[in-house]
Amino acid sequence: MADRNRPGDAGDPADDEVFDDAVEDDKDQPDDDAEPVGRGGTAVAERSAKPKKEVRRTGFFGRIGGFFREVVSELRKVIWPTRKELLTYTTIVIVFVAVMTTIVGLLDLGLGKAILWAFGG
Repeated sequence: MADRNRPGDAGDPADDEVFDDAVEDDKDQPDDDAEPVGRGGTAVAERSAKPKKEVRRTGFFGRIGGFFREVVSELRKVIWPTRKELLTYTTIVIVFVAVMTTIVGLLDLGLGKAILWAFGG
């Protein structure tokens, strides 16, 4: 069974024919060096000859004011939970923390007892 050539094995004559056909087809097509080929990489902004806008420098307090305006703008976009959702999420978090605290506490107690027993404490 190991001696049998399967499609895709090295030395398969069918693969050589497919490769030769692909090379011949490639020779017939003109090279398009003018168009960039997309390879799925990171997008890069094209450089243009346009002059940049003049950036007006603001003072210290202007930057602070701009920061707070942006914060308020972002907070208006937030979808706030309803009271029922908030109470549900809070209850779930408190129960989860209580369960995890109990598990860690019991493991700590058990391992502490095991270490004391092992070393004769």
